[in-house]
Amino acid sequence: MTIRRMDNVLIVVDDLDAVVSFFVELGMELEGRAPIEGRWVERVIGLDDVRQDVAMLRTPDGHGRIELAMFHTPKATSAEPRDAPTNTPGIRRIMFAVDDIEDTVARLRTHGAALVGEVARFEDSYLLCYVRGPEGIIVGLAEQLG
Repeated sequence: MTIRRMDNVLIVVDDLDAVVSFFVELGMELEGRAPIEGRWVERVIGLDDVRQDVAMLRTPDGHGRIELAMFHTPKATSAEPRDAPTNTPGIRRIMFAVDDIEDTVARLRTHGAALVGEVARFEDSYLLCYVRGPEGIIVGLAEQLG
């Protein structure tokens, strides 16, 4: 076997506090937050003079993680629009299973989230939706029915 597990997904952000609050409201747990700099990180990511703050969040079951990074130096540049449509090439969303999709959407709205489309039913199996949160981050929500 080549892969043991998927460890985390990195999202680079401009407002670390807002994005951490969004994912904590979703139900993720903040594992830690720290400044990161030094030659080792520069060698790993291929950038010079790196100074960043990172936050690591995990899902309640402990199996999924999101790493958030806010770069102080070098300043990040964006090649795509902040509110890119869901068919734009690249990673477009992260999907989470939730117990109550309507409650989750309502709570995330207090953090600036908005539905991308609408809550839709897939057969008798799921309620599904996409929510655009801070910085244009799209999360998918899935509530299993029955």
